[in-house]
Amino acid sequence: MVDNAPLGITGSTGRLGGRISRSLAAAGVTQRLLVRDPSRAPVLPGATTVPGSYADRDAVFAALQGLHTVLMVSASESPDRMAQHRAFIDTAAAAGVDHVVYISFYGAAPDCTFTLGRDHYATEEHLRSSGMATTFLRDNLYADFFPAMVGEDGVIRGPAAQGRVAAVAQDDIADAAVAVLLDPRRHAGATYSLTGPEALTLDEVAAMLGGATARAVTYHPETVPEAYESRASYGAPDWQVDAWVSTYTAIAAGELAGVTGDVERLAGHPATSLGELLRRGGSAY
Repeated sequence: MVDNAPLGITGSTGRLGGRISRSLAAAGVTQRLLVRDPSRAPVLPGATTVPGSYADRDAVFAALQGLHTVLMVSASESPDRMAQHRAFIDTAAAAGVDHVVYISFYGAAPDCTFTLGRDHYATEEHLRSSGMATTFLRDNLYADFFPAMVGEDGVIRGPAAQGRVAAVAQDDIADAAVAVLLDPRRHAGATYSLTGPEALTLDEVAAMLGGATARAVTYHPETVPEAYESRASYGAPDWQVDAWVSTYTAIAAGELAGVTGDVERLAGHPATSLGELLRRGGSAY
């Protein structure tokens, strides 16, 4: 660390932010946890908890006083997520924050196939214009979520064709983020693309899931119209269904297939394969 100020950490009540905050605590780092509901915050040595919902400018301004480096985990998916992000970024700049480490998405671009990736790109652009130093951790799909993609009938359904995805383990993302947060100045201005060590088709993912769970798991490559029809029963808003479907079409388009060495470069260990993650019992649920 370059100073004695606490690190500002958002998202500590979630799966990824929780991993990061626990690892920082284990390393003896002082943290200030910004959360919407302080009662849900983890109790960690060296950590204090303050209210800091992204859209609550007064609370965020107070919470960020005296902080130099802040981890910004993207807000929960919602129609107003970009408004929340802009509010948080503007308030962080006004509060005197020097550096924001943002958890972004692999291949974030204004025209990327995955609809929520466009939101991540817009957030990156707002951060770039804020005057604060930035580091972007662009995560591929979470390998931990693959088991949740399997339906009750043992089938993964989606319009991914035979595209490949270099999904990354959440523990690897956390290790990479901790490395950046422990020496933020070294990573100022950098963008890292965090992936697993291999790019897999969903047929290959299904076979691995089946082998790990001793059940038959297969992949059915839907057409795009079939994908919308099969998800209609959930009653989700259009933007949410678009995001679900575009997760698969981004794979089909080859936009999630590139493998990088950024996990090993930052975390100091090789990226975790899906097979290894499943052997460890890794899952989001």
